[in-house]
Amino acid sequence: MRRRWSWLALCAAGAVLSILGWLMPRDWLDWQPSLVATQPWRALTAAFVHWTPTHLAANLAGCAVLALLGHRAALGRREAIAGLIALPLTQLGLLLRPELQRYAGLSGELHALAAIAALSLLVRPNRERLIGACIALGLILKLALEDPLGPVLRSTAGFDFAVAPFAHLSGAVAGLLAWALTMAAIQPSRSPRNPHGT
Repeated sequence: MRRRWSWLALCAAGAVLSILGWLMPRDWLDWQPSLVATQPWRALTAAFVHWTPTHLAANLAGCAVLALLGHRAALGRREAIAGLIALPLTQLGLLLRPELQRYAGLSGELHALAAIAALSLLVRPNRERLIGACIALGLILKLALEDPLGPVLRSTAGFDFAVAPFAHLSGAVAGLLAWALTMAAIQPSRSPRNPHGT
C-alpha cells in the first residue's frame, strides 16, 4: 500500500505547485527558449504557471484524474520517478519548436503521466493490459487530432487561452522515454552465465 503514495504525492505536488505558481510572477517562471541557457529553472517551473483561471482549473482536474487512475492501477515509486524525469524533458522538447516563444502549464507533464500509466498497464496481464491499450490508443488519437506539428498555438472552444499541441506531444514522448529509462534501470539484473556451460 505504501508504494502507491509516491504516485499520489507526485500528482498532489503538481496541483499544489500549480496553485503556488498562480501566486508568483509568471515572467519569472514561464518557458522562454531564449532564456533557457541563463535561467534553466524554467524547464521545471513553467509547468506550474497558468495563464488563466480556466487553464489552472483544467490542469488541476487533470491532476485529480491521473491521481485516481494511478491509485486504482496501484502505480507507485517507479512510475513516480519516471514522472519526475519526464518533467524537464517535456519542456526541453519545446526547443524543437523555437517559434513557441512563451509556454506555461502542466498539460505537457499530464500527457507524460498518462503515457507512463498506459505503458505501466500495458506490461501487465489480462484486463490491465486492455485498459493500458485503451489509454494508449486514446492518447495517440488525441495527439493526432490536435495536429501537434501544425501551428504552435491553437484556439480551442471552451478555453480562454491558446493551447500548444506540441507540448502535449513533447510530454507524451518524454513520458515514454522516462518510463523506458526508469524501467530499464530498475529491472533485476540477469543471473550470471554458468562458467561451465549448460
